[in-house]
Amino acid sequence: MLPFRDATDILRAEHSRSAGRPIPPDERVEKSERLQQYTMDSPPILSVRPADSRPSLSAESCLAALALSLLAGSLHAADAPPKAASDLKQRIVAHHARLVHANYEDALIGARLFQSTTTAFIATPNDQTHALAKQAWLHARTPYAQTETCRFYEGPIEEVETMINAWPIDEQYVDYVEGSPDAGVINQPDRFPRITKELILSLNEQEGEKNISTGYHVIEFLLWGQDLFKDGPGRRSFKDYTPAAQNSERRAAYLKLATELLVGKLEYVVGQWAPGKADNYRSKLIAMPPDEAFANILRGMGSLSGPELAGERMTVAYETKEQEDEHSCFSDNTHMDIVYNTIGVQNVFLGRYIRTNGLEIKGPGIHDLIASVAPDKARDLKKQLERSVAATRAIPVPFDQAFLGRSNAPGRQALRAAIKSLLKQSELIAKSASALGIRLNI
Repeated sequence: MLPFRDATDILRAEHSRSAGRPIPPDERVEKSERLQQYTMDSPPILSVRPADSRPSLSAESCLAALALSLLAGSLHAADAPPKAASDLKQRIVAHHARLVHANYEDALIGARLFQSTTTAFIATPNDQTHALAKQAWLHARTPYAQTETCRFYEGPIEEVETMINAWPIDEQYVDYVEGSPDAGVINQPDRFPRITKELILSLNEQEGEKNISTGYHVIEFLLWGQDLFKDGPGRRSFKDYTPAAQNSERRAAYLKLATELLVGKLEYVVGQWAPGKADNYRSKLIAMPPDEAFANILRGMGSLSGPELAGERMTVAYETKEQEDEHSCFSDNTHMDIVYNTIGVQNVFLGRYIRTNGLEIKGPGIHDLIASVAPDKARDLKKQLERSVAATRAIPVPFDQAFLGRSNAPGRQALRAAIKSLLKQSELIAKSASALGIRLNI
């Protein structure tokens, strides 16, 4: 019997008790209106489905609409006295810290919920518990993908990112693959007698950047197995975790410990963005000269949009047509990773974030500052972000089929259009930074 009645109740309970504190005044959120402008959802929370089916769309499971109006009345530079401009900058940086903390906190809540379903699956491996664990993993990816705009500027995520979201991975480094039943740490008890956290961490990126031993995508592989199918994700059986399977106890131990490591690393990042601490990253960001803080924030937005998302995560797969070059290749969740990466950039620009429980955090964003000195650039970038979100949503699924075929194939055309939109977005971010007197090298 599962140790919970309803996953949505667990999620709400996690939100209410996270950090064991009431929401302070500067963390207040308000209920979001549920608009209908976005039709592609995050996976429904823990609805049981066949192992080879795609997540269904459900209004109850989707994030609240992501196109909401900003605070009106941004000051124009010609009219704003220096103190007013300085106050606006400080308010934007402070609100950015609130937004990022909430986003990472949602990622942690999702990982803890996933951990509870994984515990149930390991205790009682069957089709139902396996489906629940996979669905929880998919749900946990939605908030995490939105945090990735906080990379690329030496923030706390850079200290642990390779232990959270590193990819691509060499599957046979961890477990068996087709044609190699004895591959991986799990199937080499003579070489690795005990599966421990220390062992898993020590093996991460050892002798090669594809030698990934922990993080979301290792867990993804342990749940789905190799994706050898055109019409859906990997089809690892729950039976790999039953006594009849070779090294099932070691596989279960690996899954359990890798999940604990993921939760622990996310706890560290949440703590670095938490309010009320004098020595964490949040306090340092707020204490920085505002222009330095803005340079960091804009660098994260531009680097994710262009070199990382349009480049590494999309163009490489577009050119090679190799499944190994897609982000979440085992679960076929790459398209949602891309959509929510793009929305994450939009969140930071607009100064708003819709939490996974439907509550909205909003306040002054980068848009307000750019609009105060270059209204046309703020307007252009806002429109381009909307185009990018639409373009990434238009990529056919699964992603590993969209990049196949000739250049005029619908999937490749949609993928190319999204790449071009994201590159334009990165270019406009750099131009907007320049209007603020900030030079970005992205």
